Parts: sequence; C-alpha cells; structure tokens
Amino acid sequence: MPHIPLRRDWLLQQLGITQWELRRPAVLQGEIAVSLHENVRLLMVAEVLPDLSDPLVNDVLRSLNLDSQQVMQLTPERAAMLPGDSRCNSWRLGVSESLPIPGAQLATPELNELYQNGAARQALWQQICEHENDFFPHHK
Repeated sequence: MPHIPLRRDWLLQQLGITQWELRRPAVLQGEIAVSLHENVRLLMVAEVLPDLSDPLVNDVLRSLNLDSQQVMQLTPERAAMLPGDSRCNSWRLGVSESLPIPGAQLATPELNELYQNGAARQALWQQICEHENDFFPHHK
C-alpha cells in the first residue's frame, strides 16, 4: 500500500502538525559519536576508504611527515558526526562537500582517478604546498 505514507502526510498537514526530517538519523540508531583522538593529525574522508599502505597514499603521508597511526579514516556520514569543537587537517578523496571543522582541507578525486590523472596529482601537491603552515606549524 504505497498510498499510506502520502495519506498520513496529508492528514498530519491538515491537522497542522509539522513533520521533521532528521539530518543525522544514524545518531538515533545507536551509533557511537565520533571523536578525534589526540594523536590524529589528518582526517581522510572518502566513500570508499583507501588502504593506508597504498603507494600513493603512503607517499602523501610521508610528505606530510605522518604515519598511519596519525590518520583517522571516515566516510562523509561519519565525518558529519564529529563534534563541533574538533579541529584537524583533512584530505577528502572524491568528496566535494567541505568538512564542518576548521583545519586545512585537501580535496582530490577518489584514489583510482588520482592514479589516472596527472593534473589531479599535481593539484594535490600544490594544495600541500599552499597549506604548508597548517601541516608543518613548527617550520615557521
């Protein structure tokens, strides 16, 4: 009976009852809030999270003077659950929407496309250079 939800919506509207839509329904499904550990220096956000031992990912981490223990990988949905007072640099792979937390945000296509696209790799290195003070605050 596909008409029931439409009828219910119509009835609620007639009664003047406002319906709300949850922005983050996963919060009510028993998921634990996401928090940043103090050792995390980079958030990696992607729909399909790459292996941290991937050669290109490893090169980027080494260039940022980071090891895999300092990286937290999140899907965009989980990243949206970060507390508002969080601050961390991030690398978004194939995710166009900026993160709601302060910090330098690198943005590239997803990893497979990054391998195929030399201009995208060059743009990544340029972004790292532009945010040098964020990634290497002790080198000022």
